[in-house]
Amino acid sequence: MYDRLMVELRNEDPRAFQNFMRKPPYMFDELVNRLTPRLLKTQTNFRANLEPGLKVAITLHHLASGSKYRDMQYGWRVPHNTISKVVREVCTAISEEYLDEQMTCPTNDEEWREIANDWLQRWNFPHTIGAIDGKHVACKAPPNSGSEYYNYKGFFSIILVALVSSDYKVLWADVSGNGSASDAQIYNQSELKQGLENGDIMVWPNPDPLPNDT
Repeated sequence: MYDRLMVELRNEDPRAFQNFMRKPPYMFDELVNRLTPRLLKTQTNFRANLEPGLKVAITLHHLASGSKYRDMQYGWRVPHNTISKVVREVCTAISEEYLDEQMTCPTNDEEWREIANDWLQRWNFPHTIGAIDGKHVACKAPPNSGSEYYNYKGFFSIILVALVSSDYKVLWADVSGNGSASDAQIYNQSELKQGLENGDIMVWPNPDPLPNDT
């Protein structure tokens, strides 16, 4: 099924494939190869297992387009309830496979200074250790939560707050905020604030003069 859906597109129009998957073919292949051991399941006599490549393709398209499972089931020929399980399975596999490799927060003076130097060289921002921002990730209201997760934009959400380097690599993230919380509330409860103020979680560089300053 995966071959029937994807191979023709990637061979005839790689740019269309990248637009559809949000990844060029070689990056898609790497992702599938890395995740395959985590996505393979024992075959049973009741139903054929979906191929890892198809699972990854379904998940990437859902994440890129925001399409609903019930709308996707007709194009992918996979039941909507199966798609909901596949998306969770693939997202978990991606996190387990790539987290330690792709999201590592500096822990000492030297590593933070390297981050700050990249900011200066790339964007001309001196003494910068990262850029921080938040994102409301839409969700269904948890049971008995009232308006706790209802945000000012008019939908239920969990708040993702991330600290990124000069080349957009995530260094630290917090996904514990409920939709109704303010930026100040989330920051005040975060380990990032504790690290900045106390230095007991994150070791920051010692103060230095700004460039061309005495």
